[in-house]
Amino acid sequence: MSEPKSKKKKQTKSKAEEPEKVEPEVAETEVPEAEVPEAKAEPEVIEAEAEVVEAEPAEDLKKAVAAEKDKYLRLLAEYDNFRRRTVKEKEQIYTDVRGETVKKLFPVYDSLSRALTQTAEDDPSRKGLEMIMAQFETALKGLNVSVIEAVGQPFDANLHNAVMHVEDESVGENIIVEEFEKGFKIGDKVLRYSVVKVAN
Repeated sequence: MSEPKSKKKKQTKSKAEEPEKVEPEVAETEVPEAEVPEAKAEPEVIEAEAEVVEAEPAEDLKKAVAAEKDKYLRLLAEYDNFRRRTVKEKEQIYTDVRGETVKKLFPVYDSLSRALTQTAEDDPSRKGLEMIMAQFETALKGLNVSVIEAVGQPFDANLHNAVMHVEDESVGENIIVEEFEKGFKIGDKVLRYSVVKVAN
């Protein structure tokens, strides 16, 4: 008689346990259904914000590109000016160095000129001196060095150095009548002024 009671108790316990298991299952299914609409709404808001954020960088990017282009054009102009200036400076340095080198040879030219002046026409050595002088003048022309014209030319303070004046009615005013030392220039730059006598 005691055994059936225990069976009844066991049955009642199993019946009581079954509803407890069902209730959590219902609760679990209900929670995701309530959260699903909220999860769907969130991506729409994010997408709208993304569109606004994308529009702003496009304007910033255009401004940045314009600024970089302006910098590039300025840099290009500066480089072009620098290149031209450098070429001009190199040419000027070359001209200056060449002029300073040629100046060292002028005493030799003066000595040859005096030797020719003091050598008679029938002297056999005169022909040799004339050939040396011609060779010397050719070398100077090759260096773009030219002789400054003096005798018979109007006096020019930018080219000539007057050390004597003479009254001569047969010659016009400020005309060079004699040259004591030849002047030279390289291009437009005077290397040595002509030392002359001028008629007033």
